[in-house]
Amino acid sequence: MIGKIAFVLLLVLVLVYSFTFPTSAQNYYPSDIGNMWVLESEDGTERLTYTLETTEERFNGKEVRLLKITAEVLGTDVSSVDELFMEVGEDGLKLHKIIAELGSVFGVANVEFSPPAIFFPVRLKLGESWEVTAETAVQLIGPVALTSVNKVIAVEDVATPAGTFANCFKIRVRSKTSAALGTTRSTTYQWLAPDVGPVKFENSQDIVFKLVRSNLLVDASETYDVTGDGVVNILDLTFVASRFGQADADADVNADGTVNILDLTLVAQNIGK
Repeated sequence: MIGKIAFVLLLVLVLVYSFTFPTSAQNYYPSDIGNMWVLESEDGTERLTYTLETTEERFNGKEVRLLKITAEVLGTDVSSVDELFMEVGEDGLKLHKIIAELGSVFGVANVEFSPPAIFFPVRLKLGESWEVTAETAVQLIGPVALTSVNKVIAVEDVATPAGTFANCFKIRVRSKTSAALGTTRSTTYQWLAPDVGPVKFENSQDIVFKLVRSNLLVDASETYDVTGDGVVNILDLTFVASRFGQADADADVNADGTVNILDLTLVAQNIGK
């Protein structure tokens, strides 16, 4: 049993360093499966829900993660879902494909990136910029060329219903869409908080969304300190590893019914908290 535990511990530590990426010692877009952020417009009429999920899609044999963004008009049946298929790589989060719902008139747009495009670089800093380009086809419009230029333009503190977050990167996204009917341009802004991710968003209609809840805001010492000694450490990792494959609620920190690699990874990522 000790040998099995040691092997599992080694495996999870390898996975932790393979599937997370530091951004100046802080992660501005945590990429763990199961992460969730809910943002609502300041007038309370619209909601954006971001979730990171597993997917069976593969690109060049590589596993990817699905970032699902659901937009809702509260109190109505109006909603849309965009799906972003992302790879966590050494140079950051990379986009392989986007499936965007454009409404009943224009249908669904499939945008594929080959090679994959940088969604967020591995290290963000003030003044950092990167460009994303792609081509697709839209119902009733035909071929469409897409370009977005992203730039970190400020470091700000952001107050939201979920709390106040210091040292957030404000990212400006200038987009251009070119088609036979002409060219349109728009500008949006996103604020990312260290170790939390998206906390504020302003769309091209100047509607501002702010974070109202996220499962990343749970106190790590309460969730991952399974031994109850007041700190998340190697003892917690050992405790979870010793119950690997079992349905043990004390070690199943993500509450998915089974103690597995996800539980080990979450504990390992929170060591020291």
